[in-house]
Amino acid sequence: MARPSATPPTATPPMLRRVNAGKLLGVLAKGGVMTGTGLIEATGLTRATVHAVCNDLISMGWVVEHDPGRDDSSVGRPSRRFEYNHRAGYVLGIDIGAAKTTVLLADLRGETVAKAGRSVYDVKTAAERTEIVHETVVEALAAADLTDGRILAAGVGVAAPVDRDGNILVDDEFWRRFDAGLADRLTELHGWPVLLENDANLAALGEHWRGEGRNVGDLAVLLAGERFGSGLMDSGRLLHGSRGGAGEMVFLKLVEGVGDTHGIARIAREQGAAAVADPSVETVLRELAGDRPVTAEQAFAAAAKGDEVALGILQQVADRTARVVATLGILFNPELVVLGGAVAEAAAALLPDIEKQLAGFTSTPPRVAVSPLGDAIVSVGAVRHALNYVEQHALDLELGPRRT
Repeated sequence: MARPSATPPTATPPMLRRVNAGKLLGVLAKGGVMTGTGLIEATGLTRATVHAVCNDLISMGWVVEHDPGRDDSSVGRPSRRFEYNHRAGYVLGIDIGAAKTTVLLADLRGETVAKAGRSVYDVKTAAERTEIVHETVVEALAAADLTDGRILAAGVGVAAPVDRDGNILVDDEFWRRFDAGLADRLTELHGWPVLLENDANLAALGEHWRGEGRNVGDLAVLLAGERFGSGLMDSGRLLHGSRGGAGEMVFLKLVEGVGDTHGIARIAREQGAAAVADPSVETVLRELAGDRPVTAEQAFAAAAKGDEVALGILQQVADRTARVVATLGILFNPELVVLGGAVAEAAAALLPDIEKQLAGFTSTPPRVAVSPLGDAIVSVGAVRHALNYVEQHALDLELGPRRT
């Protein structure tokens, strides 16, 4: 016996008003100053509805109205002009890396208002890491002369898989370093919602928003510093997997010529240190390092000077990275693979060798580029993550003291 179909909910006037408000706010959030006519064309709503809903959004603080505009050809009443209030509140983009915590404070257009960062090299417990994040947030807020009440959401990137519900996968010892009730503790301290996400996923969001990946739907971003990690987008949609593990690179242990997840910076540093430690090896690296440990930057600098040892190191790094990029190309077939993170600018020197080898590894080699976002790539993506939340939940959020 067939069950009777459920009766769809009645579209009440308050419900329709809310739907229309969300539609208008979504258009205004992505545009600049818009006239009532422009909003009518963009939304398909009537003039009366556009003006009534804009009045509601103005009273709520989400929209500001500018002086009416008129040009020489205009006839009749001047057009009303509306704009998304990008100072209605602010968001935070937080990158909790293995070595450093970075906080970006941004307005609702995503423009940076303040930035703060702290080293976490000596941190031993997840609780200590959370405390440093808290202190870095306080520093950023103080720099912008803002209080917690002005923050609408915080996007937070961690170097561990995070599922769709914001839970950190703790199957690996390294991942467990980030799991200490981080989101709950920050909300308890500050009051705003905390949106956890994998750092490479946020790097993909950031790159798709403001980097080389703009207008690219099928995108892979490869964080290539200390450890390889990848964020993947399919037709503009971020991939998570069943437990947040899509894009995790542990499988590299099984790839011939790679063997582990060590990134470009780590390999260059370790091989440079080994060369300097061998007294029989003549290299500019010894002079560049002096009494301090060799860095990846010094390996790239020595190669730029024509040092044969450093050039050999970079060749090995390029060979290895080409295999990693080719594997992503075979598994996910992205149009573009972007090398991101603090090592990205230096890694531009590797691109010719990487691209030369790709055709030998896969019949569908992706285009390869380096990110222009540098070490801010994760925090920029975290800002975008927080803005997505604000735009989706704007009508349910309570704004702090009004400022336009």
